[in-house]
Amino acid sequence: MGTITIEMFATLDLVGQAPGGPDEDPEGFPFGGWQAPLIDDVTGAQVDAAYRGTDALLLGRRTYDIFAAYWPHQQGGPDDGIAKLFNRIPKYVASRDRRTLDWAGSSVLGPDLPTAVREIRQRHHDIKVVGSLDLVQTLVRERLFDRLDLWVHPILLGVGKKVFDAGTVPSNLTLTAPPQASPGGTVLLQYAVTDSAPTTGDMSAPQRGM
Repeated sequence: MGTITIEMFATLDLVGQAPGGPDEDPEGFPFGGWQAPLIDDVTGAQVDAAYRGTDALLLGRRTYDIFAAYWPHQQGGPDDGIAKLFNRIPKYVASRDRRTLDWAGSSVLGPDLPTAVREIRQRHHDIKVVGSLDLVQTLVRERLFDRLDLWVHPILLGVGKKVFDAGTVPSNLTLTAPPQASPGGTVLLQYAVTDSAPTTGDMSAPQRGM
């Protein structure tokens, strides 16, 4: 069974909306493109490394539309490696809109999203979810992801869609690699989902070793 990894860029207050550009999200969000001034070579190399071995993309409709308008035209440019990868591998789109998808290798998932995602897991080894906040909320709620690569940027916005929203199922995650900080202060945190549920304790009780 394949692994589903969510690749997510977020602010320190965990806003994940429209990091890439002012026109990325037309819902009146005032900080579209907040990530662009914070990108450096270290973060760029981390993102490139995250996609190595990817053999399928799982995207929400809006992210798909952004990608489909951009990546087919980037081969031969500075992002040639990712462009070739994204143009070659299958793209699965969670959308209620059944329109034809023009980007080669793209297909719309059926109305039963959890079942469709489980079927994708059976067909692919390394599936990446990029952006797609509404889709991410469903995957988190249904526990249909295995790993989370979270780039936390040194900025607070106070408004915008959050990475984790209402309906998140309580879950324990485990850090799979040491945190990696870029010169600009962005920190990459890599987690895997565990089968255990959160537990509670009492900090007022005597603690062993204290």
